[in-house]
Parts: sequence; structure tokens; C-alpha cells
Amino acid sequence: MYEQKKREKVLKSKASKVIVKEIRFGPQTDEHDYEFKKKHAIKFLQEGAKLKAFVFFKGRSIIFKEQGQILLLKLAQELEEYGKVEQLPRLEGKRMIMFIAPKKVK
Repeated sequence: MYEQKKREKVLKSKASKVIVKEIRFGPQTDEHDYEFKKKHAIKFLQEGAKLKAFVFFKGRSIIFKEQGQILLLKLAQELEEYGKVEQLPRLEGKRMIMFIAPKKVK
């Protein structure tokens, strides 16, 4: 029993832990703010963390769903060389969420 727990502990310590970083946008995020957040996204992906980008709709801003989707797809296209889209933008309640996984570093 002791040996088994010891082996499990060693395996658990060797397992890679997935880090998920979040970036939050509004449906009408300005160009400068977008570029600033994109730089952070690139940094996160280069560090090997997964990226969860989402557009948060407050109040009546839910009518700008298309703008939110366009914003996330634009981000995915610009981050193509750093990571690949794991999940396309999907609306969940008042959030439109998209996941980007980092590309393997050689």
C-alpha cells in the first residue's frame, strides 16, 4: 500500500499542470485596449498557458453579439502563429467564450 501511494505521488508530481489565463473584452473594446490585451495573450501563449478569451455582455449590450464574435475571431486570426483555436466562440449566458491552446515549442 505504501509503495503504491509513493508511486502515485511521483507520477502526480511529473504530470504537467494546465494553466488557463483569461482575457476579458467588452463588445465595443477600443483598438488600443484590444492591442494591449493581445500583447498579453501572446505572452501567455508563449509561456505555454491556455488562453480563455471572452466577451462579457452587460445589460442590453447583448444586442451586439455579432460584434463580440467578430472581435474573438479577429483575435484568433491574429494569434494563429502562437496558438490554435481549441473552441470557437460560443455564447454561454452573457459571455461569449473561446479557448486557444499554445502551439508546441520545438
